[in-house]
Amino acid sequence: MADQTCSISGLSALLSTAGSANATGAAQYICSQLTTAALITADLTTAVDATFLLFSTYLVFAMQLGFAMLCAGSVRAKNTLNILLTNVLDASAGALFYYLFGFAFAFGSPSNGFIGHHFFALKSVPSPGFDYPYFLFQWAFAIAAAGITSGSIAERTQFVSYLIYSSFLTGFVYPIVSHWFWSADGWAAANRNPNDYLLFGSGVIDFAGSGVVHMVGGIAGLWAALIEGPRIGRFDHNGRPVALRGHSATLVVLGSFMLWFGWYGFNPGSFVTIAKSYGPVGSPINGQWSAVGRTAVTTTIAGCTSALTTLFGKRLQTGHWNVIDVCNGLLGGFAAITAGCAVVEPWAAVICGFVAAWVLIGFNRLAERFQYDDPLEAAQLHGGCGSWGVLFAGLFAKKEFVEEAYPGRPGRPYGLFMGGGGRLLAANVVQMLVIAGWVSATMGPLFFLLHKMGLLRISAEDELAGLDMTNHGGAAYVYYDEDSSGGGSHGGGFMMKGINSRVDPGLTPTSSIEV
Repeated sequence: MADQTCSISGLSALLSTAGSANATGAAQYICSQLTTAALITADLTTAVDATFLLFSTYLVFAMQLGFAMLCAGSVRAKNTLNILLTNVLDASAGALFYYLFGFAFAFGSPSNGFIGHHFFALKSVPSPGFDYPYFLFQWAFAIAAAGITSGSIAERTQFVSYLIYSSFLTGFVYPIVSHWFWSADGWAAANRNPNDYLLFGSGVIDFAGSGVVHMVGGIAGLWAALIEGPRIGRFDHNGRPVALRGHSATLVVLGSFMLWFGWYGFNPGSFVTIAKSYGPVGSPINGQWSAVGRTAVTTTIAGCTSALTTLFGKRLQTGHWNVIDVCNGLLGGFAAITAGCAVVEPWAAVICGFVAAWVLIGFNRLAERFQYDDPLEAAQLHGGCGSWGVLFAGLFAKKEFVEEAYPGRPGRPYGLFMGGGGRLLAANVVQMLVIAGWVSATMGPLFFLLHKMGLLRISAEDELAGLDMTNHGGAAYVYYDEDSSGGGSHGGGFMMKGINSRVDPGLTPTSSIEV
């Protein structure tokens, strides 16, 4: 009967003739066709989910372009090639080391609660629960963490150190953290295997990585910048900050919009699947597709609220409407909402973004006070706002949304301010502490060792001349000196004023803008 097609005429022919044999044949026919239909539906569901995950992966990977443009615009023109190359290498080296080791350490199952130990070099992939799209999605997250760190040490770091730390971060440090909180075997994961104990009966809810991605990258950058020290001229002899402005606000804005675009894969895509109903069957709104849309909404609201709060907050402080500050505020709101984006109401995202803006402003003030130099505010933005985001999820997670995002454990804790008690918040506080401890214990010694070996910071002469000329064979921009042409025209070509004078490292620059 398996070769028959399901049709009214075929079924009528079987049922019109009396006899148990034909009745049995009819039943077999119907059952076989229903089974085939169910299998086809399952295949279609898998295909839809895989397409959704791949599309989300492409959006997250597009964030690398955003990082590259943001970094390029935030540094001086003489270091543009260097920072662009480091962004390319974050993705390239990260791909190789995450393929060889990182994915296995993060999701190699079955494993213990600390580290995975299967799927090295994707051996045994694809397998049930682990297909190629999932690997690619997780790789895009890993290189995002490495990209955060590179911004903290821009304009003064040897190229070899980028290769070393990026490989170590994406191949070992980050995967261990993602195993703890995102793998079904992880000791603190909210989605642990059904018979495994949950931390405080809850597990950590860090849905898309305020802690796992942003805190890891931010704390690694913090240690790197602390050990390396500030750029020459960033603070005067009295310890007062001197602005070393990036050369292109255009690139900063372009990069910020690209990151905004990519965040719609970063947060909503972390559901991994979309074709899942929460019941009842046939409801157009009670499904994961609606939760994906709500997550995109909370992401948008938090980022926009933080941007506007930063706009007016910095206006009160400085008297200026500063687009660079607004872009950083926008990204700070996104970093903060990432932990709770899927489990909070849109109104709570307003609170998340508002507080994130002041967290960023406060940490930037502390950075200046303690002469900490981070050209992209990466540690303050990703580390500081990411930490607030982890706390925010423990405060505002809604019961209904928690049980939808993390099914199978009815009655689990949810946000403190939503009536769910303090156990989720306690678990998330533990996450903050262990991430800070783990990254400090691994990346801190690595940067210190590189420093002691003379592999971390470039020479003062190279720093003043610019890394593009001294390390990368030329400048990022072709331009003419105004004085070299005697005032003549270059046919409408690109014009910039060249700076030929050298500055003694012991002197404070007289200008905050240098080409």
